[in-house]
This record gives sequence, structure tokens and C-alpha cells, in this order.
Amino acid sequence: MFKKILIANRGEIAVRIIRTCREMEIETVAVYSEADSAAAHVLEADEAVLLGGSESSESYLNMERIIEAAKQTGSEAIHPGYGFLAENPEFAALCEKNGISFVGPPARVIRHLGDKVLARKTMKEAGVPIIPGMLTGTTDLKVLAQEADKTGYPVLVKAVAGGGGKGMRVVRDPGSLEQACIEARSEAEKAFGNGALYLERCLERPHHVEFQILSDHHGHVVHLFERECSIQRRHQKIIEETPSPSLTPSLREAMGKAAISAARASGYVNAGTVEFMLDRKGGFYFLEVNTRLQVEHPITEMTTGIDLVRKQLEIAAGHPLSLEQEDIIPRGHAIECRIYAEDPEAGFFPSPGPVLLLREPSGPGIRNDCGIYRGFEVPVEYDPILSKLIVAADDREAARRRMIRALETYVILGIKTTIPFLIDLLNSEAFIAGHTDTGFIERYFSNWTQRAEDVHIACAAYLADELELTSTTARSQKAPAGWPTPWQSLGEWRL
Repeated sequence: MFKKILIANRGEIAVRIIRTCREMEIETVAVYSEADSAAAHVLEADEAVLLGGSESSESYLNMERIIEAAKQTGSEAIHPGYGFLAENPEFAALCEKNGISFVGPPARVIRHLGDKVLARKTMKEAGVPIIPGMLTGTTDLKVLAQEADKTGYPVLVKAVAGGGGKGMRVVRDPGSLEQACIEARSEAEKAFGNGALYLERCLERPHHVEFQILSDHHGHVVHLFERECSIQRRHQKIIEETPSPSLTPSLREAMGKAAISAARASGYVNAGTVEFMLDRKGGFYFLEVNTRLQVEHPITEMTTGIDLVRKQLEIAAGHPLSLEQEDIIPRGHAIECRIYAEDPEAGFFPSPGPVLLLREPSGPGIRNDCGIYRGFEVPVEYDPILSKLIVAADDREAARRRMIRALETYVILGIKTTIPFLIDLLNSEAFIAGHTDTGFIERYFSNWTQRAEDVHIACAAYLADELELTSTTARSQKAPAGWPTPWQSLGEWRL
């Protein structure tokens, strides 16, 4: 096993990786930017190396500097987390070239699966169902128009090198196609350096269901069942749960087998996720493979009892998987809510700034993977995710209620967060009924506003925290004769 690893990431995922490494007695090296000099992952790690300026290009995306930091600290492996360089085949190849283990699949696999069109071809040849559409990429608008007519509207315009919703547009009629393709091509060129596009049929109100896979260097592959990830804003997930309320036992078995076939067909190694779209008739189609650890991995850990980061490290070190498919028996139900520094009333606009007060929820079945602390300044330069709140319970309704209680006791003040929005979402009849397709937020919560009482509760929490020490001291000390205490003179008060 590795003695020391470098974590090429920041925030809550870097902290989460550090904690498993500590259990495994592996030393950790954090890397950071100037904006993150006092970040939680820097404080938690055994060592920390400054990469450069606050811009990602000068720090977390600076491949040469990260490799240099790994060599400088004697790190044997690099864990990329998710985002930044996690799915960059050039970075994986650079690690391999410098004799550093990359905690993820080989560069050739990342490159293969990162090309969405090539991945679709591979899956079709392996017998994995794919969404009808193109099997080649192009920048030619005439070719795209011809293919759209063949596929039939509505169509989904997608970037060949895409991910995270970038370079993606829904087109419902021929008149809108050209402009959508121009916008998607421009966005893809800026984000990925590749403006090639392809089209596939746009499924109406589908479910987004993914299967977690583990595969070692010895050809052994297992899946750890599914996660329902349909509740999204701007193609980014905000609530995930397992098991999916959309799957029957027979459908779950078929999709699990397809996920393993996808892993074998691509020569996959390490932890990854095979993503599917599920239509309203129960048909499922391959979407993509995420060649990394997913943000929502904790709900799988909560129901299976398997530490996915530990498995990643073991596989990267050459250990064979000690799991057979029949050994993996999920129990209960788990839900994850992503807590973002965003304003849901303003279209989920980022809300950077100082964290004036932080009170994390606790109790049975509650886990909070957090990357902030009181006094931390949430930077404007990076993804605004603050933490992931995860709960597990015996069944879906018990988990839903537990999550609501946990959110109600989760206090983050000084910045806007998605917490009040998530509470209302979980309380909605549509969520309770399991109607969680990818259009959920747009259909049910497009005009959401925060209730006044939520603001009052937050203000009261802040004041109570600030006055707690003062009130305790004032009540315990005896005032001089003739001088009333503030509590006597002010009397009862309320907001």
C-alpha cells in the first residue's frame, strides 16, 4: 500500500479522501491556491504545497506544478477527486510517465470514454442499449440538420468532448437548430478545446439512473447498485438517492448487467459510474461513463458499507478486489443533498463570502462531508459546493423525514445556500410520490421563493450563538448593589 499520496483537489472531497487515508495510515499532501491558503483540506492534511494563484489554470489545473509537488514531497500516488483534472487523460498519462500512480483508470480508458461518440460505438458493439442518434461527431451545421431530420425532434445537441452539461442544448424544432448548434459549439470549444457536436434523440421527462462499478487490474468487475440522480438544475445534480424509486427488481438486474458489460467493453479499471437514461416506458439507454469518483458516492457507501475511496486506493496499488457480486447486499435507503453557496431565488447564482456561523447536523444515520468552517471565506473562483449532507434509514420515507430534520438544524449564515430550497423540495408531494425525472425543478420549483419564517429562524440562530456566552456570563455574575442586569432592564424580547 502507498505510504504517501497527494490529493489534487480541494474542498469537501479533499477532506473526505484525507479521512480515509488517515484510517489506512497513509500520509497526505494537500495542494492549494492562494485563495485556499486557509481552506479546510489544507488544515487537515499532513503536508501542504502552494501551487500558485487563485485562478484554476495557475493552481488546480496546473499539471506540471502538481507533478512537481508530488515529486517534491515523495508522494507515490495522486488522487484527483472529481472535477479539475479527474477525467483528463493527459494528466493521467503524465502521472504514468513520471512513475506516479494515478488513482483512477488508465489514460487510454479515460481518453476512450471521454469521447462520447466513441463511447457510444463501443457500447453498441457490446450490446449495451444506446439512445438513437449519431455515431460520429461534426462541426458542419448542414450535416447536423440532416441528422436531426433523421432522428426526429426534439433532439439533444451534445459536445463530443462534453461533460457537466456544457455544450448541450435541447432543440424542439428545425428553426432553432442552427443557433443552438452555434452556441453549443462555442461553449464546447471554450470548455474542452473541441467544438465537435453530435445529436441524439431527446427523451421526454426521463429518469437519470447510474450504477457504481469497481474493477481491478485482474479483470474482476462488480457493481454496487444504482443511484437515482434525476433532480438537477442546469444538468447538475442536487439530490441523489438509492435505491431508485423508479426501478423494479428485474429492471435493476438488467441495468446492473449492462453496467458490468460497459466496464468490460472499455477495459475499465478502478471506481467509475455507468450512467443511463430511463424512459417512461421502462426502456433504459447508455448515457456515459464517469471515469472517477462521483460526488454522490456516499449514499452507496451508506447502504453497502463499502468505503469507495479505500477500494480506489487498494485497486490503484494493484490489490485484487475481495468482493464477489453476491457479497454486495444493500440495506435501507440513503439520500444525499448537495449544499451549495448559491441563491435559489436568483437562478442558483453563486453566493461567495464569509461563513459567519456554521452548525452541522448530527444524530443517528446522519453524515456531513464538509469542506468549510466558521470564519472561512467561500471563494468566487471555484465550484460553490460547500458540503454534502447524507442520511440513511430503513426506508425511503424514513430517510426523507430524517433528511428534512437534518436540514432544519443545518445553519450556515453569512452567505446564501440551497438549504431552504432543499427542505421545500423534499416536502413536496411530487418528491414524496417519487416523480423525480430530470425536469422536476423546472416543472415544480421554477418560481421558488424563500419563506419569511426561514429568514427569521436563521437570524435567531445567529443571534443566539453570538449572545450565548454573554448571556451565560451575565446570568452567573452578581451585579453590584443598585445596578440592574441587562436581563432585568430589557425584559422579554423576540424577533
